[in-house]
Amino acid sequence: MSATLTLLHDGRADEIPVVNLSRPTIAEGALESMLGWELQPEGLCRGTMCVPVDQEALVREDGLDLRILADALQRPLVTDEGHAVAALGASHHDRGDVLASLEAPDFTLPDLEGNLHSLSDHRGKKVLLVAYASW
Repeated sequence: MSATLTLLHDGRADEIPVVNLSRPTIAEGALESMLGWELQPEGLCRGTMCVPVDQEALVREDGLDLRILADALQRPLVTDEGHAVAALGASHHDRGDVLASLEAPDFTLPDLEGNLHSLSDHRGKKVLLVAYASW
């Protein structure tokens, strides 16, 4: 029995067919098109960089084990079988680089009159952000 899983990653959402929602897999062909990695004898490769991986554990009959893949790439993975969704987070290296830059991610929000304001419009200026949550 095959199902579909929504994989959230890198700001995208891709639908992937899976056989088992509790142990999802990704097709080897989708590995490169979705995540930019390719399985080679050296391991998982992107350009000239390769990450070693236990290929016996990674490769299953129905595809590449998503949990083993996430561990090899040092990216957190969270799955929700009930909603058929999985989220593949950024690696700690990528998160560390963003934090070290001391640059907040851009976002756009409306003011009380509905006018949109983006943080990037104020780069180079001091900005005070006030947030409120009712809960």
